[in-house]
Amino acid sequence: MTELLNAWPIGVALIATGMFAGILAGLLGVGGGIVIVPVLYFLLQGFGVSAASAMAIATATSLATIVPTAISSIRAHHRKGNVDVELLKFWGGIILVAAIGGSLLASSVSGNFLTWMFGIIALLVSLNMLFRSGAPALFNQLPGKLGQAMMATSVGGLSVMIGIGGGTIGVPLLTSFNVAAHRAVGTAAAFGLLIALPGVLTLLVVGETPIDAPIGTWGLVNIPAFLFIIPLTILFAPVGAKIGAKLNPQQLKKAFAIVLFFTGARMLIQVVGA
Repeated sequence: MTELLNAWPIGVALIATGMFAGILAGLLGVGGGIVIVPVLYFLLQGFGVSAASAMAIATATSLATIVPTAISSIRAHHRKGNVDVELLKFWGGIILVAAIGGSLLASSVSGNFLTWMFGIIALLVSLNMLFRSGAPALFNQLPGKLGQAMMATSVGGLSVMIGIGGGTIGVPLLTSFNVAAHRAVGTAAAFGLLIALPGVLTLLVVGETPIDAPIGTWGLVNIPAFLFIIPLTILFAPVGAKIGAKLNPQQLKKAFAIVLFFTGARMLIQVVGA
């Protein structure tokens, strides 16, 4: 009973996290992982979890939340014909293998290393949103098979290690090679499932639960966080979309990019001072 009473503030905080992630996803069209990971990272520390443990748990739990949302997103994009099946056939297997390898590596490195990775990628993503949103493609077409294999490996390996889906890295990468934005988004949704499912299964089985992990953590995945965040994210995404329809989307994305930049910078500063 005492544990339940002590856990209720965490439950309230997780409810707020799910609502916040859902609204931002609907408002800005960003993937949940890029929001959920830093929120859980700072939230868990507020409840006495070390920074290193918090990052490892946030990464794995974020991957768990991506699985059901990716399935829903794939179905929606496939109905609209926005999934590049031929590209997926070639990239899919590579991403899957890279995701398994990346998750095994993530389970063996320190949480501080993962924080470094997330912080740097968050800075790069924010700068891309600020300065290259709507910009013309850098290249006329995708490279050859070797170049594409390297791209797919990067998407799968890097994304799984920092708990994000396929869109955060995959969409700007594909659009820079002249893949239409709607097809890049739809195809990256499929990448997300290939990244998250093997990643979370690996971290559930192989991941060693930190001694300071909050109640309900299995492997590196916090089950209560998963159960709270998923339904609330789905429920509040349409709310964010309705709000976004009344506001300037470009200004909103720039505002989010600035917040993401400072979030990534704060994570890097914290890990440097650790």
